[in-house]
Amino acid sequence: MNTAVLARIARFAEMRILLVVVAFAVAMTIYDVRFLSSDTISTVLLYLFGYAIMACGMTVLLVSGGFDLSVGSVSALSAMVAAVLMSEPSIALAWPWAMLIGLATGALLGLFNGLVVARLGINPFITTLGTMLLARGLTYIVSGGAGRSGFEPGFCWLGQGHVLGVQMPIVISLILVFLADLLLRKSRFFRQNYYIGGNEQAARLSGIAVNRIKVFNYCLSGTLAALAGLLFAARLDAAMPNAGEGDELKVITAVIVGGASLSGGKGTVLGAFLGCLLLAMIRPAIDSLGIQDFWEKAVVGAVLLIAVILDRVGRRA
Repeated sequence: MNTAVLARIARFAEMRILLVVVAFAVAMTIYDVRFLSSDTISTVLLYLFGYAIMACGMTVLLVSGGFDLSVGSVSALSAMVAAVLMSEPSIALAWPWAMLIGLATGALLGLFNGLVVARLGINPFITTLGTMLLARGLTYIVSGGAGRSGFEPGFCWLGQGHVLGVQMPIVISLILVFLADLLLRKSRFFRQNYYIGGNEQAARLSGIAVNRIKVFNYCLSGTLAALAGLLFAARLDAAMPNAGEGDELKVITAVIVGGASLSGGKGTVLGAFLGCLLLAMIRPAIDSLGIQDFWEKAVVGAVLLIAVILDRVGRRA
């Protein structure tokens, strides 16, 4: 009976990663009873909200056999564009319009990625690597190398306001995770990504508009990256040109840890969120253990390697 239950649990990636998260939290709580305090939980959720939003788009891409290395730079550029439009005295654009233009910036960069990958057949790694460097360079050009701050209260409320005692970025990210997971599981349009990631040629022969869906996926990834960057700027009341550096690797790591595969064809948004949660717990764990902060990158890199190796071994098995 116990063997059957364990076998059933092993079939669900979300359950496996949830058990890892729970075990990690329990172990750290035994070491430090303050680890699961309300302050720590709030810190973890605020740390992961941007990654969780970007992970929604990244999951869809990985399921379809693609991925996006540009999300960190796109989030920074989108936030900086909106920040300049709001803070530049000669422009002083109202924050709703500036935010829409920021979101459009992310969508356009995603559209560019999608067209190059789907229409020209260029490798997603090369395409999004180029876009990552392009977007980061444009961020410094638009900002003049300096940060922007002092935004309108309405914009800052999106990052600092509360709903039923919960900060707005957390509320927005949880709503998006719920909707994205539901759509990827139940929506006929989004479920086509599993067929594309599993066997793209067979998907084409079955009548699925592969190129159109790929373009949409990259647009979605760019838009969600822009939203994450805007919310982060609203929370800090500042937009910095170096914001989001390295975020793409953390997001990809979280999605793979959550059960997605670099080969495509599998993965869920819920699993990606749990992967984000696990990675977000690393920072407070390092603080509790009294380890220097630079160990965080080493741990995240090790987690990524382990997840990729386990995915490869699992596929061979």
